[in-house]
Order: sequence, then C-alpha cells, then structure tokens
Amino acid sequence: MESNDVILSRLPARLKEARQAKGLSLEAVSRLSGVSRSMVSQIERGESSPTIATLWNLTNALQVDFAGLLESRLDRRIETLRSEAVPTIENHGSGCTIRILSPPQDVGKHEVYELRFEQDGVLDSQPHAQGTKEHLTVIEGKITVTSGDAVDQLSKGDTARYAADVVHRLRADVPARAFLVVNRVPGAIQ
Repeated sequence: MESNDVILSRLPARLKEARQAKGLSLEAVSRLSGVSRSMVSQIERGESSPTIATLWNLTNALQVDFAGLLESRLDRRIETLRSEAVPTIENHGSGCTIRILSPPQDVGKHEVYELRFEQDGVLDSQPHAQGTKEHLTVIEGKITVTSGDAVDQLSKGDTARYAADVVHRLRADVPARAFLVVNRVPGAIQ
C-alpha cells in the first residue's frame, strides 16, 4: 500500500491533466469552481495544499472522480478517451477541424492530431520552434503540403515529413482526413 505522501504528491499533476483534457483554462476552472485562478495555479504547481472543500469544488468543476485522481498509474492499464470526448479545435484555419489525440502532458514535445478537412479546407501555420518537424499521413482524400518554398501533393496512404519551423500550409481541395504528428526539439526557443 502506498503512503499518503506518495498518493497526495500525484494530485497537482492529475488536476492539471484533468483541466487540460477538458480544454479549460485556469480562468475557466476558476469561474466554474469558485476557486481563485491564482489558487488553482498554485495547487497545480504543488505550491499549495488544497482544503477538502477546495478539492471538492475543483473535482466538481472538472467533472472528475476524486479517487481516480489519486489512484496509481498501475491501476489504470488502459486510458480510453471516447470519440465524443476528444478535444477539438475548430477555429484554427478554414474548413479544418483539429482533434487532439495526444495526452495533455505531451504538449510542446510530441503531439498527435487528427485533421478533418472540408472541401477547400486550409490550415495555415506560423513557424514553430526551431527544429520542429511535422509528419502528415493522409487517411482519406488529397492534401497539398507547403513548407517554406517546397510544395507536394499527398494522396490516401502517403506520408510527408517536413520542416515546421517555417511558414507551412495544408490544403484539401476535396474532403480529406489525416493524422499529424508534431515533433518539437526539447528546449528549443520559438
């Protein structure tokens, strides 16, 4: 059996993971829970120990089970995120929906996305941190990839690996679906 200290040491990271999995900002959690934004931030950084009442408010706001936040990772061999619960970004680009498949703790390191394009959908991206690469695999349709001055068209089953530390664009003339993996260089400056 694990000690109370070990169990409670998981709490800050687990609360942050739960918040990020819901796609909520610190401000949004603060509004939903009634706990100040600064207190939520301090709890997530492990700089403050929350009271039972504060934890109750946070877990209710995040719609998570308190016991589940504290259980050992070994107790959960499969972490499932049902399709309807996958966080999406719909206001980035035109005619493109981005589904976030990677865990929140991987943001800024190794990110995995599913991209769904409508006809004439476009995803324009500014340069990421130096050394960042993207790997795009087309599942359905056709997608034109532009990275800096380089341009190539991909069809179903094709994979392109390209620099993402330059202006880059994905365009689908027909409805398309693809998986995108973003690999960032650790410690690189944007």
